[in-house]
Amino acid sequence: MAPNRKPEIKYTQIFINNEWRNSLSGKVFPTVNPSTGEKICDVQEGDKGDIDLAVKAAREAFKLNSPWRTLDASKRGLLLNKFADLLERDIEYLTSLETLDNGKPYKCAYGDILFSINVIRYYAGCSDKVHGKTIPADGDVVSFTRLEPMGVCGCIIPWNYPILLFSQKVGPALAAGNTVVIKPAEQTPLTALYCASLLKEAGVPPGVVNVVPGYGPTAGAALCYNIDVDKIAFTGSTEVGHLIQQAAGATNIKRVTLEMGGKSPLVIFADADLDEAVRLAHEMVFVNQGQCCCAATRTYVQEEIYDEFVKRSTELALKRSVGDPFDDNTEQGPQIDEIQYKKILDLIKSGQNEGAKLNCGGECLGSKGYFIKPTVFSNVSDNMRIAKEEIFGPVQQILKFKTLEEALTRANDTTYGLAAGVLTKNIDTAMTFAQGVQAGSVWVNCYLHATPQTPFGGFKMSGIGREMGFDSMMEYLETKTVTIKIPKKNS
Repeated sequence: MAPNRKPEIKYTQIFINNEWRNSLSGKVFPTVNPSTGEKICDVQEGDKGDIDLAVKAAREAFKLNSPWRTLDASKRGLLLNKFADLLERDIEYLTSLETLDNGKPYKCAYGDILFSINVIRYYAGCSDKVHGKTIPADGDVVSFTRLEPMGVCGCIIPWNYPILLFSQKVGPALAAGNTVVIKPAEQTPLTALYCASLLKEAGVPPGVVNVVPGYGPTAGAALCYNIDVDKIAFTGSTEVGHLIQQAAGATNIKRVTLEMGGKSPLVIFADADLDEAVRLAHEMVFVNQGQCCCAATRTYVQEEIYDEFVKRSTELALKRSVGDPFDDNTEQGPQIDEIQYKKILDLIKSGQNEGAKLNCGGECLGSKGYFIKPTVFSNVSDNMRIAKEEIFGPVQQILKFKTLEEALTRANDTTYGLAAGVLTKNIDTAMTFAQGVQAGSVWVNCYLHATPQTPFGGFKMSGIGREMGFDSMMEYLETKTVTIKIPKKNS
């Protein structure tokens, strides 16, 4: 790995129909380096007019008998594998670009892209394995189902894992035969635009993939309200998810998948390996600067080991290296932007005001950029804001519990249901928890162990539908039933 602190910015325009163009309005917006708070460059700002052009191109590319619709399914897989090859070829450049635009440590960004390559290769292999069923229907008929692409899919991508979430949407959408219009987060548009250039280089036909950078209330809303969009795939906040569902219902009843927020519990029993539990809980809160939807932000620890767990967790947080994301020794970079930075500090203050014990951290670090010291709270109760709201920052809340029944009840007492974890040597405890907790992913004696094959998504207000695995392919397909009458033979 060879970090480049000043990677060349190759693409800042809107990508429609395999062509680069300026916004119709002539407007641009800045993308900012969160390590310094300084502008990296200006990016063309798409809004409704640009979105409409992109959707029109995607609709044209999806027409019957178009080059894309007549391409063999196996050939779609070859194109996706070529895209993965190009991601692999340019991994060092992409890692530097992601680190610059997002602020995550270089080694973490590198890992994201390796995972993205695996995701794309997985869906490349799925492309020619989409098939229906024959059905023994009553009557003199033969019935079977076809799984067909939905059409034009709008993909709205957040800023915390830009390339990874690009791959998790583009992979299954293209493997299933759809066309896409992608609206990347305004904080991190640069890698999505570069990926568009790689898809063109891979040979994806014009109009199949379009990328329109811009803001949510303008470009994002226009995508959701456009009646020629058949599906919206969104990752982001629950608040915005509400708006997307409303837009889908107000227009053409778009299919919607939503992967949204979480306040995920990690329940640690007294029989767990304490050293491993402290390490795992620490990593799964502070991962990606705490900017992870399924971070284990409610750490429930059984009372017998609570005090020692708090002591060791505080010591570990104080050792965490925060600073320059291009430095190989850095474990934690800056928060994404000033808005998120201020929100985290406000929630930290609320924890102090509501009576939680601040064991370490709780303040900003340095005079440039959006750095926050790793923060640990103990003596946290369930009614505090820091125990209820998604902080999306480097803040650990450690809560005490007595019994399994209590832990399950409290773990489920939330509007979210994205993920959960349990650490114990007792298989009965582990299985009871895994069965009873209301969460889309449950990890036992591990956490955040994800692969391209395993579905990911939430219960309750954490989302609708699944990403990754073949389940995600089904979110981009419609089931068509075909029934053929068999003529009766004359005797």
